[in-house]
Amino acid sequence: MFIKILLIISIVIQTLATVYAVRLVRTTKYNSVWILFIVGFSLLSVERFVQLLAVSGVEVGPRWWFGYLGIVVSVCLSIGVMYAHKLFKYIARLDRQRQLWNRRILSAVLRTEEKARSRFSKELHDGLGPLLSSAKMSLTVLARESRETGDAERREIIANTTYVIEEAIRSLREISNNLSPHVLNDFGLARGVRNFIDKTAAIHDVNISFTTNLRAERYDTDVEVILYRVVCELINNSLKHAACTSVNLSLAQNGSTLVLNYSDNGRGFNPQAMMDCGMGLSNISSRINSLGGTFDITSSKGRGMRATIRVGLRPSPPPEARKRRKQRR
Repeated sequence: MFIKILLIISIVIQTLATVYAVRLVRTTKYNSVWILFIVGFSLLSVERFVQLLAVSGVEVGPRWWFGYLGIVVSVCLSIGVMYAHKLFKYIARLDRQRQLWNRRILSAVLRTEEKARSRFSKELHDGLGPLLSSAKMSLTVLARESRETGDAERREIIANTTYVIEEAIRSLREISNNLSPHVLNDFGLARGVRNFIDKTAAIHDVNISFTTNLRAERYDTDVEVILYRVVCELINNSLKHAACTSVNLSLAQNGSTLVLNYSDNGRGFNPQAMMDCGMGLSNISSRINSLGGTFDITSSKGRGMRATIRVGLRPSPPPEARKRRKQRR
């Protein structure tokens, strides 16, 4: 009696599994692997039903065909498993291709963004800059004439206007440099980062320590630009959100890997929550992923934050190729 109950339960479970699998055939687009599993489940149900009849004393014919039924079930399930293994490998290959395409698309987007920044910076520098310089020279001539005529009120107006134009020229240069940092393009990553840190420390009450084993090494343009933007984003986040007084930054080449270590003594935060809602962390992660690198960040409230970035180095383009790329921009 106990065996009959077990057989009935087995038949019910396998029948339900078969029915559910049949309902999913259209979803799987009539995949041969899925159909083999359906056949195997169906034959298992038949086998258990025949066993139930035999246990109940019902004549079920010659016993030899039980062996053939078991062989057919085993063959169906074995082939299904083998094809499933190939299917999983195919899915994994598609996933790798998808990740590669996503990385290429993101790289193209970032290159387009940098190209637009560079073009806008050049237009500001070469277009608006000379106009402001011409206005300043004209005011210098007027100031000289005012000194000769002794018109004090006119000299004061010209002096104030000259000061405003000088501030406009200074702001224009700063905006142009932020859009497309010339030091980075001309002297490389270490010099570009150092220049940004010096400017930032000069206008903020914060101690920024920067160490590096890089000298005049040049890397792929994407690597230099993205790591520079990441450093700028991290420092700006610390100054704007963390209320920190100290920042430690190190940039080193270890073999074929560039390693960036960053930390501050700010108020700290929940990295996962900030990754989801903003602060530029998701943008940093996307940029690093486009290089095939890793971005690890740890933080807790009241204990500041630490971030480690690792990027594998690609062969740097020769000077001629770098010069042609700049000309295209």
